[in-house]
Amino acid sequence: MESRLMLEARVIRKKRVVGQFNFLNDVVINKSSLARIIDLDVFINKLFLTTFKADGLIISTPTGSTAYNLAAGGPILYPTMANIILTPICPFTLTNRPIILPDSEAISVMMKKESEELVNLTIDGQVGFDLQYGDKVKIRKSENRIKLLRWPNQNYFEILRTKLMWGGTTYNSNGDS
Repeated sequence: MESRLMLEARVIRKKRVVGQFNFLNDVVINKSSLARIIDLDVFINKLFLTTFKADGLIISTPTGSTAYNLAAGGPILYPTMANIILTPICPFTLTNRPIILPDSEAISVMMKKESEELVNLTIDGQVGFDLQYGDKVKIRKSENRIKLLRWPNQNYFEILRTKLMWGGTTYNSNGDS
């Protein structure tokens, strides 16, 4: 049995919580129309990090690191690690790169300027929430964790090799071929 990190996203509008979501994989902030750049101000523990100028931003757990995060060029993390990944989607500037933070950090994201198009918050690719200019999305470690059962004869690296279609020699549990 493995215990995995979950995150919580809260949407604050005019000093009121208007949405609260727990997620296992990721939360994504982007415009509803494709290939439309959005400027997102990001704060870590109330300290300004940067403005991501990109098609959107993915905030991911290690479990979600092999999902949308990976497709957007983010890193793969071992699933039981205690980290949060911020990955810009198709950043406008090459210097906007993914960043890995400890799960003790609190992240706040706000639109830098008012958008004429709808901006969405998508939780685990399933639940959508419409954001308004002035909303603040706060992400932090959830009090909840998920426990997952893993087959004893299958390991994470085997799953990773299969999922990513990595070739190579098959080894037994001792590292012998």
